Amino acid sequence: MAAGLRLGPLLRYVDGVSGDSATVWVEADRPCTAEVRCENGANGRTRTFQIAGHHYALIPVTGLTPGTSTPYEIRLDGRAVWPPPDSRFPPSTIRTPVSPNGAITVAFGSCRWAAKPAAGRDPVGPDALDTLATHLTARAESERPDILLLLGDQVYADETSTATRRWLSARRDPRDPPGAEVGDYEEYTRLYDESWQDPEVRWLLSTVPSCMIFDDHDVIDDWNTSAAWLAGMRATPWWGERVLSGLMSYWVYQHLGNLSPAELAADPLYAKVCAAPDGTELLRRFAAEADADPACVRWSYRRDFGRTRLVMVDTRAARLLREDGRAMLDETEAAWVREQALAGGPGAYDHLLVGSSLPWLLPPLIHDAERWNAALCRGERGGPEGRWARFAEVLRQRADLEHWAAFPSSFDALTRLLAEAGSGPQAPATVCVLSGDVHHAYVAEPEWPVAGPPDAGDGTPEAGGGGGSTEARSGATPEPRTGATPQARVVQLTCSPLHNAVPASIRLGFRFGWSRAGRALGRALARHGRLGRSPVSWRRTGGPWFGNQLMTLHLDGRRARLRLDQARPNGRLMTVDERAIDGGNRP
Repeated sequence: MAAGLRLGPLLRYVDGVSGDSATVWVEADRPCTAEVRCENGANGRTRTFQIAGHHYALIPVTGLTPGTSTPYEIRLDGRAVWPPPDSRFPPSTIRTPVSPNGAITVAFGSCRWAAKPAAGRDPVGPDALDTLATHLTARAESERPDILLLLGDQVYADETSTATRRWLSARRDPRDPPGAEVGDYEEYTRLYDESWQDPEVRWLLSTVPSCMIFDDHDVIDDWNTSAAWLAGMRATPWWGERVLSGLMSYWVYQHLGNLSPAELAADPLYAKVCAAPDGTELLRRFAAEADADPACVRWSYRRDFGRTRLVMVDTRAARLLREDGRAMLDETEAAWVREQALAGGPGAYDHLLVGSSLPWLLPPLIHDAERWNAALCRGERGGPEGRWARFAEVLRQRADLEHWAAFPSSFDALTRLLAEAGSGPQAPATVCVLSGDVHHAYVAEPEWPVAGPPDAGDGTPEAGGGGGSTEARSGATPEPRTGATPQARVVQLTCSPLHNAVPASIRLGFRFGWSRAGRALGRALARHGRLGRSPVSWRRTGGPWFGNQLMTLHLDGRRARLRLDQARPNGRLMTVDERAIDGGNRP
């Protein structure tokens, strides 16, 4: 029987500098040779590799011409399987950059719960990714984003749809743990099928290159919150298989496509898996090692698109969780992120994009609550075994207090890095932190006081980050301040969800978190935790916006423009905000 296309194709890597190579990911229903053929003569082919009875290929395409767009087809064992003969969509194409200095459009968002009803009203509203695909089919190819950044929660292992629960029930007893959640690799494949077989999204991912990183729901809600959380999960009988399957499936479905052909060629695990008749045990051992020792694998990566640099940061698996040494990134990972952000020296790029599934700058109340909680958990009040520490650990897990602010030394280090990257006579025009996770969208901009413990923010309704005279009231020693304001425009751009919902009570909480009263409550928590001030203050300059949405950055030379689009029930995207964000740091 001839091989068929089970899932894909996904256009993943497209060389953003030379414009002569790309990779395309596919899943076939049996072992075969997978091939990409382009109309301009560029091509690539490779044999599938096998994981747990599934057959995958990441096809390297060479011979592309910079500044062109060429339709392509997928062949399995020589037989054309994509595009389908009855396709109602425009041709899938590979577009390459015009020049190293050319403009680039970057669309991004996170948190896509893929399940949609077969008919009737969608309970979480229209899918922004689906709506984007519909929007683009009716427009010129030039209007497509050059890259799509998916910033976490591409699948929900712990929140399955009705259809998936029925599928799970036919496979195993739903009364057995983990119940309606996925438990092994085969069940993870069901989530990706449900997400990527949606016709509109399947076409979109076949023609717009994508970069991905996981967040917690790709494995489980609040993944790696704390050492106590992890100890509790490891004592759960089903957890071992869940985390191994989550990491294995992430490596196959998301991680490999983030890498360039050169990086793939240098990856020893990829070479071994491709050479083995069945790579399941090789990948399983790798996942076990990665779970036991986060330092042995790097999920973070860097991509350059002409004069724009993307550093995508793993904020989940690279954590250090000991209370006496908590860090969002282990020492090796933090050094790598710093090296990539500064590589090439001053003037190496015009725009730095830091992809972090978790926002760097949160609503001020939430930021201070997470700092306060971290202080109590490490024993600032009554010691690490005291009543306050025990209370704080319960609160941390129940209230999801595990963003950058919950790792104070890491927050400060990232702040210093962003300031350094954005400073100097050849500073980039913008430094943008792109995030999701929190199920609303907003723009926040930091202020770096030049010297001393400033009082900027006390009289500004939108200021954040522990503004005011906290040290004077608490007696705490001020945190080190950055010496100068960066020349670059530094912004936190947060956009989620693509397709999910947030209860009205949580919306109210987010709004309150930005308010004057919320800031005051945050300062009170900081005083109770005996905290100094954050190295920056910040204000919200856009939002909050609620709904299924995505942001788009258009970067052209040293100019940058941001647009926020929301999906509407009529199947259209509606622009709810548009602004320039270039021109230096102007909070």
